[in-house]
Amino acid sequence: MELLAWAFSSGWASGINGYAVVLVMGLMGRFGGADGVPEIFERPDVLLVATALLLIDAVMDKIPYLDSAWDAAHTMIRPVIGAVIALMLAGDATSLEQAIATATGGGAALASHLVKSGLRVAVNTSPEPASNIAVSLAEDFTVAGVVAVSVLWPLVAACIAGALLVSGLLMVRFLLRRLALSWRALRSRQMMSVPHRFPADPGPPPRDAA
Repeated sequence: MELLAWAFSSGWASGINGYAVVLVMGLMGRFGGADGVPEIFERPDVLLVATALLLIDAVMDKIPYLDSAWDAAHTMIRPVIGAVIALMLAGDATSLEQAIATATGGGAALASHLVKSGLRVAVNTSPEPASNIAVSLAEDFTVAGVVAVSVLWPLVAACIAGALLVSGLLMVRFLLRRLALSWRALRSRQMMSVPHRFPADPGPPPRDAA
């Protein structure tokens, strides 16, 4: 049960920022003595690569429209990261347990990635002011917190990740519906502001010659 919980929570976090998952787990395993963290994550070269990729992601993720392009490029990458992390967490488990954990991690990563991508599309195309930086920072801190909790209390982290996934789906639905209404209202105002042109009055019809 704890394995699946850990696979789900780490998968959810990987769908938002897989590089942060590897870095936080590696740091907690190397310097915090956390049990169960794959040893490969604790290697200095892996930590350096994860840090470099995280910094690149942090910049790309905070620029409007570029963040959506970055998400599109990671549509396959993030679910794969989630699946691989889950497989590593399974360790010496049976083949069936490894397969279930891998599917759980990859599926959770894909679901959270789609929620993240939908949220960014709604933020970028909304006529109302919204801060990509604020949204990105909130995601970064949430991912770090969920991953840290998952290392210590997998079941608690899974409950948090599940609640965040459901609330994210509802938020995306709400924002997209609100966005559609806003654009519809804007379009209506534009149509009303365009002056209507009526054909000139042709005057009375000509009389027949006597």
